[in-house]
Parts: sequence; C-alpha cells; structure tokens
Amino acid sequence: MTANKPSAQTITVLEKLFEDHFGVKPEKTELLPVSGSDRRYYRMSADKVSAIGTYNTNVAENNTYFYFTDLFRKHEINVPEVFSTSKDRRYYLQQDLGSTTLFDLLKQEGQTNEVRQYFHKALEQLAKMQWIAGREADFYQCFSTRRFDEKAIMADLLYFKYYFADLQNIQYDKGLLIDEMEQLSKELGRIQPQMLMYRDFQSRNIMLHNGNVYFIDYQGAMQGPPQYDIASLLWQAKAQLPDAWKEDLLNGYIKSMGNLHISRVDEIHFRKGYQQFVLLRILQVLGAYGFRGLLQHKPHFISSIGPALKNLDSFLSNNPSLPAYPEMRKLLEQLSSADMQSRYAQPAVKNENIKLQVQISSFSYKNGIPKDKGSHGGGYVFDCRGLLNPGRYVAYKHLTGQDEPVKQFLERETRMPDFMSNVYNLVSLNVEDYISRGFEHLSVAFGCTGGQHRSVYAAENLAAYLKSKYSIEVVVSHLNETKWVLQEG
Repeated sequence: MTANKPSAQTITVLEKLFEDHFGVKPEKTELLPVSGSDRRYYRMSADKVSAIGTYNTNVAENNTYFYFTDLFRKHEINVPEVFSTSKDRRYYLQQDLGSTTLFDLLKQEGQTNEVRQYFHKALEQLAKMQWIAGREADFYQCFSTRRFDEKAIMADLLYFKYYFADLQNIQYDKGLLIDEMEQLSKELGRIQPQMLMYRDFQSRNIMLHNGNVYFIDYQGAMQGPPQYDIASLLWQAKAQLPDAWKEDLLNGYIKSMGNLHISRVDEIHFRKGYQQFVLLRILQVLGAYGFRGLLQHKPHFISSIGPALKNLDSFLSNNPSLPAYPEMRKLLEQLSSADMQSRYAQPAVKNENIKLQVQISSFSYKNGIPKDKGSHGGGYVFDCRGLLNPGRYVAYKHLTGQDEPVKQFLERETRMPDFMSNVYNLVSLNVEDYISRGFEHLSVAFGCTGGQHRSVYAAENLAAYLKSKYSIEVVVSHLNETKWVLQEG
C-alpha cells in the first residue's frame, strides 16, 4: 500500500465518526505520538468538543479493549468512554483526556505530596479494577494470553536473558540459569490469588483529567497476580520513587483492599508475592530496554537502562535472599554492579576527560555536500534520498523532520528505522575509537532533496542517540533551515 493513502483513508473514516457523534465536522485533526504499538491516534476538535480517533488493524485487540472498557465503566472505574466504532471495528472514537500523564506530573513537579496523592488514587482505582471488575471478567475475551501462568512468566525471563543479559558479555552457566528460571516460573505461577492483571500498569498509562486519574492501554489485561501491577507502578525505572513512597503506597493499596472487603487475602503472603513480582518486573523491563534500546537503537530505551539497573541494585540490596537461586543471583549482582551502572549512566554534565565533539548537520543536495571544517577532515555523509520523501504529500509539505507527524510517517511508512540502525552502528565505531584516542572532532552530515524532512529527522535522532549513549558534546545544525517551506507560498 502507498504511504499516503492509509493516512488519508484513516482520517476520512475517523472524521466521519466524529461528525456523526458530535453533529459537526472537526476543524482540526492532529496525529499524536505513539510508542511501540501499531495503533494510530488522532486528536480531533471543533468548537468546544474534542475526541481521540483511533485506528488499529488488529480487530481482536480492539474487541478486547471495547470489552474491558464496558466492564470497567460499569464499575465506575475511570477509563475513556468509547463514543462510537466503525462497522469493521478498526476505527473508533473515544474520550479526549488531555495530554498530561502521571509520569509527566512527577517529572514537572517532583516528589510532592500532590503527586503522591495521585499515585494513591491510581492504586485505589487499580484495586477496584482488579478485585471488583475482575470478579466478572471473562478472560476468554483477552485477545492473546488469557492468563499470566508459568509459560508467560518463563517468556518474560527468557526475554530478559536473550535481549539484555546475553548482550553484556558476562560469563555464566547458561544451562543452570535456564533450570533456575524454569523453577522460578513454576514457583511464581502458583502464587495466589489470581485476579485481573493490567499487565502494563505504569505512570505513562495513567492520565490526569479534571483532578482524577484515568487508565489507558489496558487491552493487554489478563488473569494474573495483582501484585505484578503494583510492582510495575512503584518500580517504574524512570520514575525512581523513593523507598518511603513505595512502602506508603503499598500500604495504601492494602488498605484499599480492606475497604473493598477483600477478606481472603493473607497480608504476609501478599507482601511476599509482591517482592517476587517486583524482581520479575525489573527483569522483564530490562529485556524490553535491551530489545528496544540495544538492538533497535531507540535513545529513550537506552537512557532507561541506567535507572533500571539502579532499581535492580536497590532490590538486591534490600532482599539478600531473593532470588533464591545461586546462578541467577550471581548474574544479577554482576549486571547491577557499579561498573555496569556506570556503563549506562546518563551524566548530568559532559565528562571533561573526553575531548570529542560531534558535529551533525542536515543539508540539501541542491546546494552540494557541505565541507567538513575539522582540522583532519573525514567523517560521514549519508544520503537519505533512497527513503520515501514526506515532502511529496500535502499533509507534510510544510512541516519538517522535527515535527511529530513527519517523525511518525518516516518511522511507520518508510525504511528509516533500518537506515538509522545502520547509521548508529557505523558512527559508533568512530565515536568509540576517537574517544579512546583522544580525538576532538567528528562530522556527520545527512542529505536529502530539500534538507527539510528526512535529513533533519536523521540528524536529530543521531544526536539524541549519541547523547544518550556517550558522554560527549553534540552540535546539530540544519544548513537549509532558512529555505524550509513552512507555509503556503
């Protein structure tokens, strides 16, 4: 399929849903950022009304989302209302909750009492979701995995092993570790109770709207241990909640269970299970960061590895008997060592011992290849013209590679991710060599037809990648910026 037709068709269908529901055509339709899923989100607005239009080709996943939305809203759990769906159930219109997540507020305001109270509200709603709505949940409505059993747990452990641990060049007994992982998965799979499990309950999936917390992205819900969700929120790597908060919030959740008259839970066993699932969640997250960061070279995930290792170190220090498997414990201690944390640390200031400065530029081939101004010459010039040009399409013509819609187009409709993966690997070779040899300069230039879309995107993303991975100075310049076509001429 061509690059512009899916977007144009998507917008047409969603705008029709909007008009049918609100009785007015949307005046503005804006593509919103997405993470790792294939769903596309559009904010549509007219007059004083707005909604989020969503497009997802996975109908089974959509049906799961619709089912749980109805179930949660029945029990007055704060989730967005689904206003309408298309006949093929690939398109739907839902409530606009704004753009502020609990994670955003934490980063903006810091560890204030107001922020902590929002975490308490989230856990109170979670308890209601798990124990009240969970009683009625038909887990056959889950679109993939119905239960977080020992097979699912083993899959998380292997995810960590293959996508993080095995990429660190640490020696360990692989056969013994697999045996221990199988034992651990069986142990965790037997932990009771098994209720409704959100699966990805973290502060980025909690929206703040009119003073309340709302949950999003719960289509991965399944039957499982409620402690896993608590661990996911309280031990989110980049949130770095203090230990006092974690204890206070855990106590608040247990109080919420009491308020809901959940009498069959033994608090001692519940807390013990919580600690075990904290460890599992940390390992699963490291696997995800390894896959997305170390293999797919996504800067956000690379920068998250350091905080995740800090979490692991904190957990091991506070729980000397967990995990109760010697080879696994040995491996985790090596992974959370000071040297490993230093490898993935994000320095607040540039390391004065490193002299290297990387100068990255975007340019238009209409003006020729820019000359390197460094004393020794050299560097890289990458030609982006082999990638589909967003500038061909009206929706992107007056935007740049710095704008979110263009980023989404390049990442989803072109081979830009493959292109950048190769760029990262090649440039890293020189960066690491130049640092070791005390060199002071490296130039990297990206060219495309107009120097406005593809080359700008590539330059900005390489800069983010290098800053996240190395303690070096990076300077970005867009040489054709004064000639960018930013409005109708």
